[in-house]
Amino acid sequence: MNNVLEVKNLSVKYGNTVALEKVSFEIEKGDFIGLVGPNGAGKSTLIKAILGLTEISTGRISLFSKDISKFKEFSKIGYLPQKSTKLNSLFPVSVFEVISLGILSKKKFPKRLKKEDDEKVHKILEDLKISKLSKKCFFELSGGEQQKVLLGRAIVSDPEILIFDEPSTALDPASREEFFTLVKKLNDEQKTTVILITHDTGYVGKYANKLIYIDRKLEYFGKIGDFCKGEDFDSCFEKSDHHIIWHQHN
Repeated sequence: MNNVLEVKNLSVKYGNTVALEKVSFEIEKGDFIGLVGPNGAGKSTLIKAILGLTEISTGRISLFSKDISKFKEFSKIGYLPQKSTKLNSLFPVSVFEVISLGILSKKKFPKRLKKEDDEKVHKILEDLKISKLSKKCFFELSGGEQQKVLLGRAIVSDPEILIFDEPSTALDPASREEFFTLVKKLNDEQKTTVILITHDTGYVGKYANKLIYIDRKLEYFGKIGDFCKGEDFDSCFEKSDHHIIWHQHN
C-alpha cells in the first residue's frame, strides 16, 4: 500500500470547542477524495491540520510516511483555499507572474525562472484557456478568472497532492466543468492525489473514487459506490443529493 497521507485519532480543539474528534483514515497515491459534511463539520479544520496550519490537540498526521511535525516538503502539496489570495491588491502583479509563483516556491536562491519554466506557465495558461489573460493584472479579473489563475499556481509545480476547498464557488457552469475535467486528467495521467471539499455533490459522484464524510467525527470513509448502497446514505444526504451522487457515479 502506497499511502501519501495517514491521519490517526486526530482531535482539534479551539478553546473548549471540539472541531474534530478522533478522526482516522489513510489516503493512497492516486486517490480522488470527496471530503463532505455539513457546515461547521470541521472540513476546513481538517485541511488546515494536514497542512500544518492549525495545532493538533491529540493524534497524529503523517505525510509521505513522515510525521507532520518533521515534514518540510510542502512544495509536494498544491493548495487552493476557499477564499482567494494573500497577494497584496495594491501590487500590480500579472496573471503570468501569479502562476509563476508556484514554480518559484520550489526553487532555492537565487529564485529565477528558466526558459523551460516560462514554457510550463504558458502550457498551464493554455490548459486553463486563459492565455489571453497572461499580461493582465490579476486584481482586474473576475472572481472566476482569478480562481482559474490560482488553480494554475497550484498545479504548475506538479504537486503530488492537490487540496481544494470549495474550488468551484466562483465559477460559472462551463468553467466548473473545465476545472473538474483538468483536475481529473491530472489524477488519471499523473496519479496526482486529490482531496476536494465541495458542496457540488454531482461532481463528487462523477470524479471522486472515495468519500470522507465528517461531522466533527468520521462518519464514513471508503468507496463512493459502497456509501451509496449503505445505511449512512440516507442519514448524511438529502434525497436530491442521493440521485445526483448515485447517478453520476454509476
